[in-house]
Amino acid sequence: MLTFEGDKYMGAAAITQKLTSLPFAACKHQVTTVDCQPSGPAGGMLVFVSGALQVGEVEHPLKFSQMFHLMPVGPGNFYVQNDMFRLNYG
Repeated sequence: MLTFEGDKYMGAAAITQKLTSLPFAACKHQVTTVDCQPSGPAGGMLVFVSGALQVGEVEHPLKFSQMFHLMPVGPGNFYVQNDMFRLNYG
């Protein structure tokens, strides 16, 4: 599941459709912080990222925060169980 600016998208097809429908062709990420914590006995990992996005030809970067939950599917392999993304205005 992806929560993107408060809207929820469930499943790979819905998430892919949302991400490919965004109104820009290029996006550069500048990561400022990454915090990780183990999540329970299944061996998952909770990850929180903050930083800035340079979207298309926009002059000023947009601040963002994102949290996602990685779950293991084998040694060294993970999938994203949940993902939350927000632009930080202010």
